[in-house]
This record gives sequence, structure tokens and C-alpha cells, in this order.
Amino acid sequence: MAFSKTATVKGAKFQYALAPTAKKYTLRDNGFTETSSGNFQLIRPLQATPQSKEGFKLKITVAKDIQTLKMSVTTGNGLKAVDIFKDNKQEMVQEKFYFLLDGMIDRGLFVKEEV
Repeated sequence: MAFSKTATVKGAKFQYALAPTAKKYTLRDNGFTETSSGNFQLIRPLQATPQSKEGFKLKITVAKDIQTLKMSVTTGNGLKAVDIFKDNKQEMVQEKFYFLLDGMIDRGLFVKEEV
């Protein structure tokens, strides 16, 4: 998956872009860690209980120049991308996904656009 100006996950009704106010320290303050290649990555569980090793993970990677990003929802082991929006049983996971991203919008990291 390549970096782009906007990113979304399979089935989501919004896409996200980096806000002009996003800086390296803003990313770090919001849980992003710097990878060995200089990019910033955030991995958050989307299941009901954070202690559970099963469920889905939200992965967001921001390029080191803080201009482009990529995001996906993966299986618990992080190897396969999944569509959490195709099944009504995943409603809680969908809500948690939007809650996490809305929090990052409030903190000046992302802006939201309709798909």
C-alpha cells in the first residue's frame, strides 16, 4: 500500500488527510512512534477489551515529510486487511474506529472528507 494525500479503510464513508497543523511533535503526542525509516506509525486495537489479543487493529502510517499517509484495519496479527464495514455485527468496532479518528481530528492531526 502506497502513501497518498488522503487515506481511508475499506468500506468507510469518510477519507482522511493530514491537517496543515500536523507536526512531528503532534504525532508523537498522540501515540505515533517513529519507525527506523523515519515514518510515524500508530497501531491501536479496535476490539471491546484492550487486553484481548484477538480482534482488529487500526494501523496508520504517516510519511516522514508529514505530507502523505496510509491506513488500514487488519486482523489481530496485522497480516491481512479486513473490511469492518461489510458486517453489521462489527458495529462496535466501527464506532471505535470513528471515535479514534474523530479524536485525532479534534487534536489537529487529520481533516475528514466524504468519500
